[in-house]
Amino acid sequence: MSNNHFKKGELYSFITGKASTAIARRLQKKFNAAGLNITIEQWSVLYHLWKEDGRSQQQLCNATFRDKPSITRLVDNLEKLNLVKRVASESDRRINLIYLTKQAQKLEEETMQIADDTLNEALKTVPPERIDVCKEVLQIVYDNLK
Repeated sequence: MSNNHFKKGELYSFITGKASTAIARRLQKKFNAAGLNITIEQWSVLYHLWKEDGRSQQQLCNATFRDKPSITRLVDNLEKLNLVKRVASESDRRINLIYLTKQAQKLEEETMQIADDTLNEALKTVPPERIDVCKEVLQIVYDNLK
């Protein structure tokens, strides 16, 4: 028995992340308004480096759910912006570890505040118990497909 209670059009909108796209667009707009010269995709890489600096490109692929060519391009562009630097691993020269620059470290507080404000704006009329259910359901969907 199918557990799919979506109408056909609803399902595809849900799967493609309509809410996620709206949040990303708003966040990008706020970054631009604040004069921050980074994309949401670049910010997602910085976010994971703020959590743990010195990750390998493969670890960044896993953390951001992106493929190797995408992470390579993002890291290349972040390097050009002087926000990260590649350092060859001492234990395996084939692996580059990605480190934040001082300039990137200075962006953390401002961008995280903008991200928090954006998420609060998105969730302002959603009751907390509904947020909990949503998080639980999305985790189950993810677990079913990984």
